[in-house]
Formats: sequence, structure tokens, C-alpha cells
Amino acid sequence: MEFLVSKADCIRYLKRSLLLVLVCVIVLACTDQDYYSLLGVSKEASSREIRQAFKKLALKLHPDKNQNDPNAHENFLKINRAYEVLKDEDLRKKYDKYGEKGLEDQQQGGRYESWHFYRYDFGIYDDDPEILTLDRGEFDAAVNSGELWFVNFYSPRCSHCHELAPTWREFAKEMDGVIRIGAVNCGDNRMLCRIKGINSYPSLYVFKTGMQPVKYYGDRSKESLKNFAMQYVTSTVTELWAGNFVNAIETSFASGVGWLITFCTERGDCLSYQTRLKLAGMLEGLVNVGWMDCGTQGELCDNLDISSSTTAYFPPGATINNKEKGGVLFLNSLDAREIYQEVMQHLPDFEIISAASLEDRLAHHRWLLFFQFGESDKSNVQDFKKLQFLLKDDHIQVGKFDCLSSPTICNKLYVYQPCLAVFKGKGTGDYEIHHGKKILYDIVAFAKESVNSHVITLGPQNFPDKDKEPWLVDFFAPWCPPCRALLPELRKASKHLYGQLKFGTLDCTVHEGLCNMHNIRAYPTTVVFNQSDVHEYEGHHSAEQILEFIEDLRNPSVVSLTPETFVELVQRRKREEIWMVDFYAPWCGPCQALMPEWKKMARMLNGLISVGSVDCQKYYSFCHQESVQGYPEIRLFPQKSNTAHHYYSYNGWHRDSYSLRGWALGYLPQVSVDLTPQSFTEKVLNGKDHWIIDFYAPWCGPCQNFAPEFEILARTVKGKVKAGKVDCQTYAQTCQTADIRAYPTVKFYPYQGTK
Repeated sequence: MEFLVSKADCIRYLKRSLLLVLVCVIVLACTDQDYYSLLGVSKEASSREIRQAFKKLALKLHPDKNQNDPNAHENFLKINRAYEVLKDEDLRKKYDKYGEKGLEDQQQGGRYESWHFYRYDFGIYDDDPEILTLDRGEFDAAVNSGELWFVNFYSPRCSHCHELAPTWREFAKEMDGVIRIGAVNCGDNRMLCRIKGINSYPSLYVFKTGMQPVKYYGDRSKESLKNFAMQYVTSTVTELWAGNFVNAIETSFASGVGWLITFCTERGDCLSYQTRLKLAGMLEGLVNVGWMDCGTQGELCDNLDISSSTTAYFPPGATINNKEKGGVLFLNSLDAREIYQEVMQHLPDFEIISAASLEDRLAHHRWLLFFQFGESDKSNVQDFKKLQFLLKDDHIQVGKFDCLSSPTICNKLYVYQPCLAVFKGKGTGDYEIHHGKKILYDIVAFAKESVNSHVITLGPQNFPDKDKEPWLVDFFAPWCPPCRALLPELRKASKHLYGQLKFGTLDCTVHEGLCNMHNIRAYPTTVVFNQSDVHEYEGHHSAEQILEFIEDLRNPSVVSLTPETFVELVQRRKREEIWMVDFYAPWCGPCQALMPEWKKMARMLNGLISVGSVDCQKYYSFCHQESVQGYPEIRLFPQKSNTAHHYYSYNGWHRDSYSLRGWALGYLPQVSVDLTPQSFTEKVLNGKDHWIIDFYAPWCGPCQNFAPEFEILARTVKGKVKAGKVDCQTYAQTCQTADIRAYPTVKFYPYQGTK
């Protein structure tokens, strides 16, 4: 049967179809939440906040608890995928910059654990305020802060780790303030644990600046842990008597360090030795801790009106003869934490720097300054009073500046809210604002790193717009965790490149217009400005990779090819030339991951194989003409045969520099000579040349991996030493005679007049 459709009906049908397609697209777009929304966290969420949010959702949405919901599996996969990406610093940066498109080669989140795992095994210490869960980006800053740390490296799958957890929590509460108690989840921080040599769980280590990490091997009781840790508390408790007591109190004025003294009598409870030792650790560098036995020093205790056991704080310059105990603080508590808090409240606050003296003070000394806005701002958390002591060896003074007293100065420094900054002894022009956690160890690490590095805070007035010297500028947002993780790496890199490249950071939440002018669309975006040339950094957040990137800019290892130069250099290459070319797109996640490895490979192949890259977003038509189907497309163009377009595509699973290099070297023409028993005897044993010989077996994996390396050796020694290969599967007798017992074996046969 034949159907006839009018033109009007056809148009109506097409309109309905297009409308249906449009509705489907809108529905798909609306239901595709971003990862932060899926977990219910903000973009500035910390790793701990992301873990806590995911755990809460996992317990609610897990398929084990929603067996009647046909969509439970798919719904859980979405939040699992979001968590796996956002917990990883590098993946999070890619997602923030390119969205899902930047993660096309990443398959995280496809598998998940049972409900029981998320309830009992996941994020063991996330809800314990006394235990600091350390991630890769903050570990080094923590253990190098000058404080004493006891860190538990654990795995969520380890039963012994879960058995230890209740004891570790009790231990952390008891040692709070004396020792920093940390935990590292090696399931989420495999690289960190591998670098630290952790190969069993739980592994407990003590860390202190200037000391090698010490592993704990004892039993896992709270008392044993405490006794072990207290060995590394270097503070001491001084026993006082009539002879040294008066001298201690009188000299405290000159030293600026007061005394906390426990007087022990037969009446009342006296602070235990362990409590006194804990207080000595908690107050190290701020207050001296001592004790006195009033049974033997009765006259002195009577003069002080001490009739029952008590503890008193004598501030610097306190008078002991005044009946009103002038300035002496008597404490009734037996709890170390309560005593610590009372004493800390009575310690003097930081010096307030006046606007008139600011420039002069900052020009002659290194300073860590707290910027506050009025007296009501509580920027001096009690623990922060330890900063003066912890930064003493780095010659960093600590003070405050009130921005309400001089708004002009704070505006000039781009300080618009309470914060802290390091000034490096060169006035107000050389400084860096702190954007990390407002935690003692993080501030200490920042101050120490900053004064010894060459990173400065930028703004419109000092931005290197037309500067003749090259600059590396990090465009960032303080709320962005990957941005904060990158900053310490920039400081490390700046020390290596001092005098060659200047480093600066620009806060895009403050200088939005300047960031828009440079087309900054994601954070962090790190750019090198070299007069008119602009280069964006796409590598991992490590000082080593940044240094490699800079070295590659100065001495490029990869040729950026245009359609014209591709024809000239690759297609019309000399007969003996070999080229490797990466066809890529800047938005492609796998391409970004490949780029640092590609450059590293190019440096390793220097002088052997030429390496180039083609931007297929910029030259789309050309890539289409070259039949590039996907990105990245890696092609090797061998030494010229009859066709210039002949190439080999790389289909290997691994795209690291060593795998790519090994594959490429396989296409180099062989320089070494394949030897038979006859030629081995004639040329090597009886000849008049030096020989280096590779004895191998075709089935041997290490032999196959070594073969390209041997060819490089053959090329290196060509003209001085001849290189040969002997197949020990085919010529077993020859290898046996040469005493070959393993493959590959390399032997050198020098000619010295006689063999």
C-alpha cells in the first residue's frame, strides 16, 4: 500500500520530531549534575569534607540498603564517580577546568564496596578532631613544621588497623597539645605511602624536624604508645629549691620566659610527673616548667603562703615578696589541658606594628604579620602564640597590623579581610599572603618556605605586563584546594630558578578583571610570560614537573608542527630521519596527561629520533585530512622507504615516557651485528677489535626490554668498540662456552694484542 503525505504534514511532523529531540536534550542536560552538587559540597571543600559527604550519601544510597530501587546501582555509581575524581588532586583540577570532557581516559568509580565497608571501614578518623588526617599535599608541611608528630599509616581494609583505632583515639585525646597525632589513609594516598616506604599496616612513625623518622615496634596499648612518644618530648621539668628558685624567677624578666611551678605538700593532690612532663611539652619555648618539694623546702613554701599542693604561673618579672602575689597566677586544676589554656591566656599578645614604622620594620627584618580589622578580630588563637618560638631559628618575627588604622596600606597590599602574610626583609614590595589552613603547623610551614623562596603576591601595580624578564604567574582562587596544594611546589621551584625566572601569584577572587583580561577560566592556571610569548603549564602539581616544563621552554624537545612544517620536516624528511608525532587536542584529558611524558620522552630520544606535536583543535582540517580519528594519536614515521606517508601507530596500553621510548627505539636500524658461532670466534675471540656482546634469548622478557638500550650503547661506542649479539637459544653451545648463566648477559672483550 502506498501512503501520500502532504508538504504541510511533513513540516508538522519534522517540527514535532525536533521538539521531542530538544526536550530529550534538555532533560539530559538538567539531570547531569556536577560532581560537587552530587556530593552536596562546595567547590572549596577540603578532602576531609568530601570524604564525610560521600560517606553520608554512601550509607543512605547504597544498593544494599535500597534493594527494591531498580536505579540504586546507577545512582550509587554517580556519587562514587564524583568522589573518586574529587578526592584526587590532579583529576579534580582537570574536572574543574574541562568538566567530564577532561576525564575521558579515567574510569574511576566503576566499582564500589559493600555497605558494611562504608559504615565501619571508610574514613576511620574523619570524625576525630584530635587526629589530623593528612593527605599527600599537606604531609611534608606538617611533619617539617618543627612540632613533634606521631603518625599512623593505615589501610581501611586492614583488620589490625581497625583494632588499633579505639586505642589511637584515646591516645590522641590524652596527648593533645603535647604531640600532634596524625593519620594517613594509604588507600587514598598510595604514592605518599610508597615514597615513605610503608609496606605493612598499621605502621606508626614519630617525625620531628632534624631527626630521622622513627618506627614504633612495641605493643599497641595506650600506655606503651605514650611511653614511646614521650621519649621524643625534649622538654624538661626542673626541680627547684631555695638556691635556684629565686634566681629562676629573677632571670625570667631578662629572658622573657616565665615559670609554671608545681608545689607539692602533704596536703592536697600534686600534679603527677607525667602531667608535669606533658605541660613542659605543651608549653615548650613559651614557659619553663618546674616543681618543688615543700617537705624539704618548707621555709620557702611558707614564705610564699603555700600550705597545700598547688600550681602557680610566675610571668616574667613577677615579684615573689608581694603578699598579693603580684602577677602570680595560682591554678587549681589538675588537668594538663585546662592549665595550658589558662597559662596561654596570660601570655602576652603579638606586638602591634604602627603604620608609621611599618615600612622601616619590614625593610630590616623578616616578619609574619597578622592583618586584623579592629580590636574585635581574634586572629591570635592561643596555639599561635607558639609561632615566635617555632620561627626563632629562621629569624622570623611575629606581629600584628590593624588595617582600620591605615586602610591605604592594606589596600596597597591587597588585604581586604583578616589574613596573614610573610614579608621577606625587603619592605612591603616583597611579600606573600598565606592562603592555607589557619592551623599552627600549616602557618609554620608556610612562613619557613616563603622566606626562603622567591614567590611574591601580585596585583595590578606589579603585574608583569610588559616586563623584559620572564615570569611564571599562578592564577588561583584561595577556596580551590588544588590551588593551595600547588603553592608549596611553586616555592620549591622558585629556589631552583632564582635569577632566571620570577615567580608570582595572582588571587582571581580579588583581581577578577585582570584574570578575565588573560582569559583565565579555571584554577589554578599557571602561565609563563616571556615578553610576547605566553605558555600555559599543563603538568602535574610538583616542583620537578614545573622545572622540567621550564627547561623544555628554554630548550624545546618537542617541535610544534603546523600543516606546512609537518610537510616540510616529516613528509619530506631525510632518508635516515625518524619522526614521532603526537596529534592532540588541548581539551582532551588523555592528551594533557600525555604531554609531560611526551616531552620527557623527547629529551630521552634527543639525537636519535625527532619528536613533534600537532594541535588538532587549531588545525582540525589538517588532522581530518591525515585521518586522525581520536586523541591522542601517536605515529612513528620510520626511515624513508618508497612512501613518505608510511607510519606506525602506537597502540600500547601505557603512555609513560619509558614505554613510548622503548617502542620508538625498536624502529631504529640495528647497529649491532648478529653473530654466529663462526663469526663470534673469528671476529670476537680472534679478531683485532674491542667488542661488547649481548648474550640473549628471544623468549626472555628482560632481554626484549634491554635490546633498545643495547642499540643505544652500540651507537654511542661506534667507531671505538664494535657491538654484537648472540642468540643463546639458537647457539646454546657458544653461550655455554662463554660461561653465560643468565639472560641478558653483557660481556666486554677488549683487544690487548692478544685475546
